[in-house]
Amino acid sequence: MTQQAVSSLNVATRFQDFKAVTKMGLSLSVVFSSIAGYLLAAEEVRFSVLGLLAVGGYCMVGASNVFNQIIERDLDALMIRTENRPIPSGRISVTNAFILGLVLTILGLSVLYVINPRTAMFAAVSIFLYTSVYTPLKQKTPLSVFAGAIPGAIPFMLGWVAFTGKFDIEPGTLFLIQFFWQFPHFWAIAWFLDSDYKKAGFLMLPTGAKDKGTVLQVIIYIAWTVLISLVPAFGVTGNLQLSLLGAVLIAVIGLGFLYYGFKLFQQQTDQSARKLMFVSILYITSLQFIYVLDKFI
Repeated sequence: MTQQAVSSLNVATRFQDFKAVTKMGLSLSVVFSSIAGYLLAAEEVRFSVLGLLAVGGYCMVGASNVFNQIIERDLDALMIRTENRPIPSGRISVTNAFILGLVLTILGLSVLYVINPRTAMFAAVSIFLYTSVYTPLKQKTPLSVFAGAIPGAIPFMLGWVAFTGKFDIEPGTLFLIQFFWQFPHFWAIAWFLDSDYKKAGFLMLPTGAKDKGTVLQVIIYIAWTVLISLVPAFGVTGNLQLSLLGAVLIAVIGLGFLYYGFKLFQQQTDQSARKLMFVSILYITSLQFIYVLDKFI
């Protein structure tokens, strides 16, 4: 193999490790949520701000994931799902991972500060809560999901704050939609990964077991998510509005979300939990598309 080929292979390997340690798929979904929030607020779209929001948002989530994986490196090594991550496998040292996390934090907050200080402040709160509250609580109480739902709900509202520089009823509503959505989404994942999580001592399911009590809570939070998603149709959320057609579409995808929640209640299988997880992603992505299209069409 030539030196150039070896060099190309090393670059590709390092990029794959960067993708894994920053959880690129998750980070890009956060960027999408932030951009959707910005478009909902924008009276005039400034692509320079969208670019800053995308870079800052990716860095914000990437830094949180890096610090999370540093803290949980020994636990990740115990689970099949995470044992091959760059840090527990030794492909990235703790020192290098910490430097990467620090660089992403400084870069992300600096970029978001250029948009406005409040956007950077919410990003800093998100990083702190994810790494310093959610991560250590996972081995202590199922309430860790509540703590994790707060930083998980910030990106959707962050886009609105990026445009307005203010936190009021509109970004508060966007926050609540994604906050309540986090619970059925995370609990569906925790259901089919329960045995793996238990190897690391993670307490993720609300009742501590894969039972009807857990699924009842899943269904309740799905219902809350759908109801809050429909609130903008009633004209009580300021400039965040939803037309009758938009509300009908949200109701339709919401009923689909609920249907798969009830399917999990009936079947209580890993397969039905996995389907619910995929449907939850489809719901929040579709909702953001519907909200944005409803505004501009």
